[in-house]
Amino acid sequence: MARTHAAPGDVLPLKPADFHILMVLLEGELHGYGIMQQVAQQSGDSVRLELGSLYRLIARMTDLGLIADANRRRGDDDRRRYYRVTPYGREVAKGEARRLEEVVRTARAHKLLEDNPA
Repeated sequence: MARTHAAPGDVLPLKPADFHILMVLLEGELHGYGIMQQVAQQSGDSVRLELGSLYRLIARMTDLGLIADANRRRGDDDRRRYYRVTPYGREVAKGEARRLEEVVRTARAHKLLEDNPA
């Protein structure tokens, strides 16, 4: 039986860590430690994931159907589990990107941001 998901908008807004994990995994399958490194790099170190919290986030995001085990082991360590974004996770990430775009549009309308940043 196919798993049913909430409408993508029903899980928004995403927590910053969740959104960054999805963004990293949209680039390709990755193992936990790699996710931690890429999130830190992508966020300019503004989002730092600890190992314990990362695996709690992965478990929750897997339960929500946003990400899944890639069912592959690569390299020299068979213990590494790789994760991927699900089609549902991609839709949720798109919805969050649109939501954030609207937040920025509103901030610009209130002159909180420059229209053409240097």
